[in-house]
Amino acid sequence: MTIIRPAETGISEALKKASVIIKKGGVVAYPTETFYGLGVKYDDISALKKLYGIKYRSWNKALPLIIGEGRELDLIASDMTVSAEKLAKKFWPGPLTLLLPARPDISEFITANTGKIAVRIPGASFALDLARSLGFPITATSANISGMPPADTAEDVIKYFGDALDLIVDCGKTPGGKPSTIVDASDQKIRFLRAGAVSIEDVFNAL
Repeated sequence: MTIIRPAETGISEALKKASVIIKKGGVVAYPTETFYGLGVKYDDISALKKLYGIKYRSWNKALPLIIGEGRELDLIASDMTVSAEKLAKKFWPGPLTLLLPARPDISEFITANTGKIAVRIPGASFALDLARSLGFPITATSANISGMPPADTAEDVIKYFGDALDLIVDCGKTPGGKPSTIVDASDQKIRFLRAGAVSIEDVFNAL
């Protein structure tokens, strides 16, 4: 396992190293605008299986994704409702995760056989810079063993996973706070699945 600190190497070098590892099928821990997340390429089956294994994650739990630009939705989503378009325009980049109909070729490791993908463009963070540098979706599941508190420092990530990861991007302690709000926007009538940083009132106002 390698640890890289953008404060020492520069953001460009950290992004380059993380990108190379993800493209080669590795698992990278990176800071988001809340906690640390674990990233692998969205269509790399071996990497997705490894991710489930090291997290001891149940196979019936889907993996959330992040993207850097809205056009990347074409890689994973089969449709975008009017409601989803309005919410994405209002809250992306930011802490709102949308459930959308998945393309038929998306792995069950991403959808958990629901036929849906969970995706967002993250707010200002290394996660956003990484997603934009890659140009394709990556996973954004929290850097923890399933059922344990999410990690907000690189030290916590190491305690959970040791050498099981290929790279940790150490940007110090993350802000923590509320997780992203999750809204099922796969149909025109939306459903709230998790309360979070974006309030229900703000969502309805946007619609």
